[in-house]
Amino acid sequence: MNKVPMTVRGAELLRDELKKLKSEDRPQVIQAIAEARAHGDLKENAEYHAAKEQQGFIEGRIKEIESKLSHIQVIDVTTVDARGKVVFGATVQLLDVQTDKEITYRIVGEDEADIGSGLISYTSPIARALIGKDEGDEISFAAPGGDKHFEIIEVSYV
Repeated sequence: MNKVPMTVRGAELLRDELKKLKSEDRPQVIQAIAEARAHGDLKENAEYHAAKEQQGFIEGRIKEIESKLSHIQVIDVTTVDARGKVVFGATVQLLDVQTDKEITYRIVGEDEADIGSGLISYTSPIARALIGKDEGDEISFAAPGGDKHFEIIEVSYV
């Protein structure tokens, strides 16, 4: 499997979630299962079934995170000499040519993307249009709501 790019922050968040799942959530659900077993008949024990379901979710998420972590390539944008170009991890300030509104996006990995927080996946149409461009360049791309046109005002590597 190919390496999947991820920012330093994204990798840290995944590792933190994995640590919490293993050190806090897993022991709590094991304790909840033990307590529910102590109540007797497991067939009609809703607490037991809920705890087992939660355990399945936790174990599945642990496996999912471990798999993701084994396939990531952590990219620290602060160490990349991009010379003003838009690259993975860059923060880009844009001017919407049609509305004159400014917007800022950071290009991140797919698992980190959160449009509401200004984090866009490197696979998104706007990120694909931005990567490789310089400050002052204009980009156009097809969006679900129609074609969009932006001017790149500033590129930073924070």
